Amino acid sequence: MRARQASALILLCIFLGLTLYMLRNPSKIPDLPAIHVADTDSVAGQPPKPRPPPHVEPNSHPILQLIQLATKDAETTLKRQSKTLEEAVAEYRKRYQIHPPPNFDKWYELAKKHNVQLIDEYDSIYHNLLPFWAIPPDVLRLRVQEALGFVGENSHQNWLMSLTIRNGTVADIKEALVWQQEATSGMMNEFIQYLPDMDLAFNIHDEPRVIIQHDDLQRLVNKALDEALPANAEIYDPEGTWSPRPKDLNDGKSFKEVRTTRFNRFAHQAVWSYARQSCPPTSPARSLDEFPQDDIAPYVFASSDLGFISNKTAFQDICNSPSLRETFGFFDRPNSFDVVNDLFPIFSQSKVSSFQDILYPSPWYWATKVPYTESKDHRWIDKQNVLWWRGSTTGGFSRGSGWRRQHRQRVVQLMNGHDKTEILENTGTILQQKWKGKEVPKPDHASLFDVHFTSVGQCDPGDCDAQREFFKIEKEVQAEDAWYYKFLLDMDGNAFSGRFYSFLRSKSLPFKMSVFQEWHDEWIKPWLHYVPLSLHGDEYFETVRYFDQDTTGKEQAIHVAESGREWANKTLRNEDLEVWFFRLLLEYGRLVDDNRENLGFKL
Repeated sequence: MRARQASALILLCIFLGLTLYMLRNPSKIPDLPAIHVADTDSVAGQPPKPRPPPHVEPNSHPILQLIQLATKDAETTLKRQSKTLEEAVAEYRKRYQIHPPPNFDKWYELAKKHNVQLIDEYDSIYHNLLPFWAIPPDVLRLRVQEALGFVGENSHQNWLMSLTIRNGTVADIKEALVWQQEATSGMMNEFIQYLPDMDLAFNIHDEPRVIIQHDDLQRLVNKALDEALPANAEIYDPEGTWSPRPKDLNDGKSFKEVRTTRFNRFAHQAVWSYARQSCPPTSPARSLDEFPQDDIAPYVFASSDLGFISNKTAFQDICNSPSLRETFGFFDRPNSFDVVNDLFPIFSQSKVSSFQDILYPSPWYWATKVPYTESKDHRWIDKQNVLWWRGSTTGGFSRGSGWRRQHRQRVVQLMNGHDKTEILENTGTILQQKWKGKEVPKPDHASLFDVHFTSVGQCDPGDCDAQREFFKIEKEVQAEDAWYYKFLLDMDGNAFSGRFYSFLRSKSLPFKMSVFQEWHDEWIKPWLHYVPLSLHGDEYFETVRYFDQDTTGKEQAIHVAESGREWANKTLRNEDLEVWFFRLLLEYGRLVDDNRENLGFKL
């Protein structure tokens, strides 16, 4: 017994000695790899909690940790970008195991000409197009012609804009508003001569259009990976020129009329069961329970229980969040819903994660439909310390009190509530911080929020009246009125919000609640360029309080606002949208080429 006690005492002394040594010599402590939820496999549906990497102060405020993580990640991404065409080709082959598409050198020249910051970050294009590789090129072309050739009961047919390319020019474009036609074709002016002849179908609805059930989608992806892409990767000397125009493409001036359509129309109805069908059967969204629980572990920052978003992609993955059925307007009653269950190549400006639409840069942004004029903006120090938003009740159609289940109404109600919320309080010291939750009445911090509707619409008369009675409806405002405020809220409507770019370019700090995905999601980093917000709202009051009242938070508010403004002016220019669109259309051009398995760029 005494021998065991002596051994234990010796081990304890050794442990204390090592601990004291490491505390006195922190540089000797080995770096531990960061573990991120998104990079770990789930065990029994519960991924391990992420551990902050060494460069983050683990006892600092969770928001500061998230900003530091985002900053480090962005710096790493920017440093690793290819500097030459040879490096870009090598990086492309490393990422995707195939050759770049024909005219990749022309794309690279255009990107360098316009000083595009991110040469290699186009993974979303690969993932968007991957399942289409399982479908023969002639079938893809015929599906586009079928979609565009349908003659229905209205002038818009399938509510698609057609754009045909012949001999390096736009042969025809129709079935959309003039501004959308001009902006979409305008985005192509500098590179269209390098594209093959093809027909393109663009969604003119806000809402997405294409969704495949999970087993079909999985089969398509597996076939693409096992049969189409590996064969292309083994080509040593790929053919670098497009094939001649296929015989099934005409002069591009018209399409053969089709009297039936595979697009089904059922707007103003609940669509959650429909929208979740591409989710894995084991995901929370496909649970057989009537009220399944969200799996927030993949996207919530583990250092706080307030639900700060640490992984925006996982937050936008609806398969994790069955609560969206009751909290997001698109799933309750979309204002428009014309959808197809076969894989049609339809280009959309935004989508929710379960849909298979092909994302492309929005012509709304390119046409600067919501302009930013710096001379009308104000200095940060002159702006009011308020989170500000004005907008309408778009997001879904309200019937039978459905507005209570829609996201804009939910966010406005949460920010103007009279119940209680939780904020964080430092119960330690400046050097040894210890943040603990503290419950407070929302009215105590009501002065931080100025979030109200200015109009009510997309609702049955009874529901419209109920909303006017429930909410405080403010008068209409001008776009430049936003610049009087330090903190600007941006959130989804029927789809993406068209104000985001102007907010990023301003001298204010954008806060964004978004479930819809857009083309720029790889390029614009949450917590570095803007502040992401969840839909549950537990973190709303603490987030604004931190940036407005905490000494470090005030400094970080300026840092994020300036970082977002600087980055937007470098990466969200019209030239950036054009270069991204060029890359997408080169990839799509190869996809619909009959000789695609032999096509590729060679140095």
